[in-house]
Amino acid sequence: MITHDLRLIADAVLDKKGENVISLDLRGIDGAITDYFVICDASNTTQVGAVADNILEKMEEEGHRLLRSQGEGNNFWIIQDYGNILVHIFLKEYRDFYRLEDLWSDVPRKEYKERKKPAQKQ
Repeated sequence: MITHDLRLIADAVLDKKGENVISLDLRGIDGAITDYFVICDASNTTQVGAVADNILEKMEEEGHRLLRSQGEGNNFWIIQDYGNILVHIFLKEYRDFYRLEDLWSDVPRKEYKERKKPAQKQ
């Protein structure tokens, strides 16, 4: 189930042209505040907001409730808390500055790319 949720979030990011989507498995870290981080970035504040909105919409469609969020006021770094998954949506230069994933460089990591769409029949 968690694999499905991670992929759902990644697809929601990629649908809005977010980039560099990864998940970090924090389950092996003592005292971790969540099981997974999903980290991505976007090229401008409008896109950061659009990515966040799309994740929220797709997660709600699947019955997941957003517990809390921060950062919507400026759209430089939005954090969405779904309990066992924390999503970090960065403006590109903020991600480059904070390098959040470097803090957990020793945990299992997965990169997500856009899935190929099936060819349309003509």
